[in-house]
Amino acid sequence: MHKPHILFVCGRHRWRSPTAEAIYRKDPRVKIRSAGVSDKSRHRVSDNDLDWADLVLVMERKYKSRILETFRDHPNLPRIVSLDIPDEYERMNEQLIALIQEGTEFYLREVFGIEPGAAADGVL
Repeated sequence: MHKPHILFVCGRHRWRSPTAEAIYRKDPRVKIRSAGVSDKSRHRVSDNDLDWADLVLVMERKYKSRILETFRDHPNLPRIVSLDIPDEYERMNEQLIALIQEGTEFYLREVFGIEPGAAADGVL
């Protein structure tokens, strides 16, 4: 079975999406990437990322709008949903981890029918 490809996206790719990638990087249920929408991002969302992804989890709704506008001519955009996590947490903050897990597990279950599991990192 094809493991779902999840792309996590935040603004500058500094704290939230790298945290999400770190949490799920070794999770055997999924394949993970992360990116940002800002020109200042270490890795900016690309056509290649969107072709790869089955689901894009953005940290805030404004990033979904930005992706839809920037890539409006992109064929077959994956589903893009917001986790509604504000930019007020540092990387690997415990509360941030809990919010990411809560939202991600919901979408894994609802979109792909994947039940909660233990990440190899032991974070879940």
